[in-house]
Amino acid sequence: MPQKPSKSAGPMVVRPRRAAPVLVCRKCLKRSGEGSDVRRALKSELKASKRDGAKPAKLVMTGCFGLCPKKSIVVVSGASLKRQEYLLIADRDQVPLALALLNDERGD
Repeated sequence: MPQKPSKSAGPMVVRPRRAAPVLVCRKCLKRSGEGSDVRRALKSELKASKRDGAKPAKLVMTGCFGLCPKKSIVVVSGASLKRQEYLLIADRDQVPLALALLNDERGD
């Protein structure tokens, strides 16, 4: 008996209506004394920086990136991973600049 051909020729590409997610090491957040403050600040900044008509970027907790800084939290985005750059955030005051750097808004 002949097999039916697959309806799909390849994977489907989908573009979300929100900005690219920001990835944060869950282990760093838990270990850092400033972890809960940094997480809260990241979420607030992401919501405040959303574009018109778009949903804010998601904050996604991930596994370890293997950097394991002693007093900082590792944060990355798709754009920073492409550049092979990781950001280390020590406290909530660094969050706005860190998000700008993640999206390559350096202002040089």
